[in-house]
Amino acid sequence: MALEWILEQPAVWDADKARIVGAEDAGVFDRRFKSCRRGDLVPGTWWRAADGGQIVGYGWLDVVWGDAEISLATAPEVRGRGVGSFIMQNLEREARQRDLRYLYNSVRPTHPERERVTAWLKKRGFQGGEDGSLLRSLGRA
Repeated sequence: MALEWILEQPAVWDADKARIVGAEDAGVFDRRFKSCRRGDLVPGTWWRAADGGQIVGYGWLDVVWGDAEISLATAPEVRGRGVGSFIMQNLEREARQRDLRYLYNSVRPTHPERERVTAWLKKRGFQGGEDGSLLRSLGRA
C-alpha cells in the first residue's frame, strides 16, 4: 500500500465522504453528515488518504482553543492495514506545523465500538476522560 496524503481545498461533501464517513453507524460521527448533499461545504480542514487513486480514508482537523481537534475515518475494507495509523501520523504532523500543543478527540458514548477505538487511541498516547474525550500532548515540536 502506497498511501498519499491530500489536502482538500475547499472541502466538500462527495461520494467518497458519503461512502466512508456518512455510511458509519449512528453514534460515530456528528449526525449532520447524514444530511449532507453532494457539493456541500464541510467545516474544518480535511485531507484524504488515497491508495493508487482510491480514497481509503479521511482525516479532519479543527483548531479549538489552541488545540487540534481531530477525527479520522477509514474505509471498512482497509481497516487493520495501517490506514488509520497513517492518518493519525499525518494529523499529528499537521498540528505540529500549526504549533499546536495537544491533539483532542472525543469518542461518543453512543459509538458502537467505543472501547476498541478508545483503546486504539490510548495505544497511541492519548489519555482518556470519563466523558469520552481523549487528549494527547504533542510536546515541543
